[in-house]
Amino acid sequence: MKEIDTLIRAAYPLIYIVTYEEKRVEGCIKDVATERNRQFLTWSCIDGVSRNNTSNEDTKDPLVALDYINGFREPAIFAFMDLHPFMDDPMIVRKLRELVDTLKPQSKTLIIVSPILKLPYELEKQITVIDWSLPDKDDISRLLDDVTEKMEPRLKLSFSSDEREGIVKSAMGLTLDEIDNVFARSLVKHRNIVQDEIVSEKEQIIRKSGILEFFPVSESLTDVGGMDNLKQWLTKRGHAFSEKAREFGLPQPKGILLLGVQGCGKSLICKASASLWKMPLLRFDVGKVFSGIVGGSEENIRKAIKTAEAISPCILWIDELDKGLSGIQSSSFSDAGTTARVFGTFLTWQQEKAVPVFTIATCNSVENLPPELLRKGRFDEIFFVDLPSDLERMEIFSIHISKRNRDSDAFDLDTLSKVSSGFSGAEIEQAVISGMFDAFDEDTELQTDHILKAIYDTVPLSVTMKEGIDHLRKWAATRAIPASETLAVENVNFRNVEI
Repeated sequence: MKEIDTLIRAAYPLIYIVTYEEKRVEGCIKDVATERNRQFLTWSCIDGVSRNNTSNEDTKDPLVALDYINGFREPAIFAFMDLHPFMDDPMIVRKLRELVDTLKPQSKTLIIVSPILKLPYELEKQITVIDWSLPDKDDISRLLDDVTEKMEPRLKLSFSSDEREGIVKSAMGLTLDEIDNVFARSLVKHRNIVQDEIVSEKEQIIRKSGILEFFPVSESLTDVGGMDNLKQWLTKRGHAFSEKAREFGLPQPKGILLLGVQGCGKSLICKASASLWKMPLLRFDVGKVFSGIVGGSEENIRKAIKTAEAISPCILWIDELDKGLSGIQSSSFSDAGTTARVFGTFLTWQQEKAVPVFTIATCNSVENLPPELLRKGRFDEIFFVDLPSDLERMEIFSIHISKRNRDSDAFDLDTLSKVSSGFSGAEIEQAVISGMFDAFDEDTELQTDHILKAIYDTVPLSVTMKEGIDHLRKWAATRAIPASETLAVENVNFRNVEI
């Protein structure tokens, strides 16, 4: 509002406001017009020019409406709603250029309000563009107070300071109309305002983006076996998104890079982090970024970033980053530099972002990662996720057996752990599932022997890809923080374990 007031007082003739919140912007412009003692008129292709709720239907044509502005003799502010579809008309463009010279000396301002920025090349020097920001915490707090006050006779709504901060933080990135709607829906369903209902509203925004994918989260840290160092780090950083952390002087956490062996729980820790922090989890598919249209890939990465920022705070999950950037070294020869430009846009955003979008990138190989990605400042930390140790395998067996409605104490977890030396978490899960198939085929209850048979029938990845895993461990030994406090056994010889 201050920016609009400043531009109007400085006699800027043409202003373009990019926003979905038409009514909110209209109210602010009307307040500025009242304060500056100017007439306020609006235009749409349905009603034409409207003044004090009276419409002039003869001005529905935008060219006629612009002529009306030109002949208007009082100081005024005109708000044109959704003029962007007419910006391809050369007569509209020419008329707007001619209006520049007449509006300024007559204390008249034309403001275009539209959710889409469509700016003809001829008008780039005449129009000032404003990206209307979404409601901030103060706006959302006022709306929450209004809703609470309106519901006072029927519902006694009261929130602790932490609950209130959580609701306001969850609603960040939505328009006021969206927030009002989701508050009403939550009150109808729960007779209270709950964060989970707000998160579901954000899911709608993600679905419309086409590049990001919303992941519903049911996993928690208790579903992750081992990784004590990483769990402790995530628990500490979860408090750093609060206002108390800002007042203390802490910056927003940026993200982590999870490097490690396939099937060891990197994707699972992404989902568990979203559950721990009560944030929406967005999966960023790098493959969907690249478009056949010239400039489309760069526009897609900007759209993905803007969508993630719009629904922040959130977690942005980039799975298998090494595969998405596999062509960056030869980008200037193979795709005219498109991959390099997309990667550069992401790096700049990751370095400079000021909104709470926590990035978790996973990768299985270091060869394809450019060095500029690994330097400090891009990510808060780089964690190496190794094969699980003896104790961690016992924990993972217990988790997967319990998940399938069995009592893990009835199984010989110690033996299962010893025999499965060198198995990843995913291979342990499949061994439990395979054992269940055998037990079901025999029409008997699942026992330790069923799982042992499945283990002996499996050649783990640590054997077939031993050289690659050894290279990965050697690289990570001095360049990354181990996700687990205990290290896995390096020399795998699981077939010779005594039972």
